[in-house]
Amino acid sequence: MIELPTLERPRQRTKPDWLKIQLPTGTNYAGVKKIVRENDLHTICQDGNCPNMGECWGAGTATLMILGNICTRSCSFCAVATGRPTEYDLDEPNRVANAVKLMKLKHCVITSVNRDELKDKGSEVWAETIRMIKLVNPGTTLETLIPDFKSDWDSLNRVLNQRPEVVSHNMETVKRLYRIVRPQAKYERSLEQIKRTKEFGLRTKSGIMVGLGETEEEVFDIMDDLVENGCDVMTIGQYLQPTKMHLQVKEYVTPTQFDKYRDIGMKKGFKIVESGPMVRSSYHAEKHI
Repeated sequence: MIELPTLERPRQRTKPDWLKIQLPTGTNYAGVKKIVRENDLHTICQDGNCPNMGECWGAGTATLMILGNICTRSCSFCAVATGRPTEYDLDEPNRVANAVKLMKLKHCVITSVNRDELKDKGSEVWAETIRMIKLVNPGTTLETLIPDFKSDWDSLNRVLNQRPEVVSHNMETVKRLYRIVRPQAKYERSLEQIKRTKEFGLRTKSGIMVGLGETEEEVFDIMDDLVENGCDVMTIGQYLQPTKMHLQVKEYVTPTQFDKYRDIGMKKGFKIVESGPMVRSSYHAEKHI
């Protein structure tokens, strides 16, 4: 009898102790959850499986996600659902502004899915959301984590004209891995967007994940590219595989290495570098004003 070879599943890496996640508890967590639900809103905390949701919601903050919760792109690292969006709610800016008021936020972070199927790429809802937040909450500062709008610079300018205090656009990974991690994005396009935002006179921010197979030198290279194109704030965090359908973790980067990235980044010219295993785009965002 001939024995057929068996297929072995790729070995899953065991998470180290430094990647322990705080469980969601407390009255603030329940309050944020209630506000999000009653205002029919989405958050990247939930849809993106953010490991810091317990900490942030427990502190009374959340990153609100506009333009629905279905993205037109299929990035291989992201837990947000991909497909053909149906939601396009013109009343959403009012509900978001009201939620910010109910949460009593001094600083607010807004992000969105990609809406490549729309002529304006969703920029009109983006601009109206910023305008309404500032109108209803005049004392609240604002960070916008925006998509690339596929080089539609009129759409970008529509958002920038509302002058949020921080404009963030994530590079996500090093140049060599773009076709694997962000197949529908372009490295140079994202850099150009950051450059145009800086030239507009606004504070710029971007972030990457590590642990996807990049080298240390490639991380240094993207730092140089970001500084050269006017990026003020950089975040660096550990990639965590959200489901078995997504890219596997190649490496769990040590806290010591994250400290090194922060120190090197500051020497290269960033105003702020947030670097650590649990760092995400909006982590401690209030410090980036």
